[in-house]
Amino acid sequence: MSELASAKSTNEGNIQSVPVFGYELIREVLLHDLLGTEAPEILYWAGKRLARKYPLGSAEHIAEFFQNAGWGNLSIKNETKNEIEMELSSHLIADRCKNNDGCTFQLEAGFIAQQIEFQKDVICEAFEHPRKKTGKIQITVKWDKKDASV
Repeated sequence: MSELASAKSTNEGNIQSVPVFGYELIREVLLHDLLGTEAPEILYWAGKRLARKYPLGSAEHIAEFFQNAGWGNLSIKNETKNEIEMELSSHLIADRCKNNDGCTFQLEAGFIAQQIEFQKDVICEAFEHPRKKTGKIQITVKWDKKDASV
């Protein structure tokens, strides 16, 4: 049983939540103070590392993980042979976009890139495109079939 499945099974029926202020305090203040100007790049690689600890078998499982982690609602908007466009949304994300010009979603982008890399068996890179007016984040994952992952 994976760590995620184990954690989920022990909390079933016992919904716990974290106050938004506490989450934002760590995410938007403390991490950026600790990581400095390199925060977005470090968070991207941290997202990839998290994905390696919790490999998921499908886009539906990624969306479920995002829900369980409180990262928002993730959906696929478009998919071609070399890229997937996803949209990330929630009230929290809309508030972050509205109240913080410097907010990034690199942790989520790195996590998605690594998950798609596992699923497609190619090296992937993800790019975030904040849509601040709508309070949604578009994440584009790109790959080249010639770049097989190792």
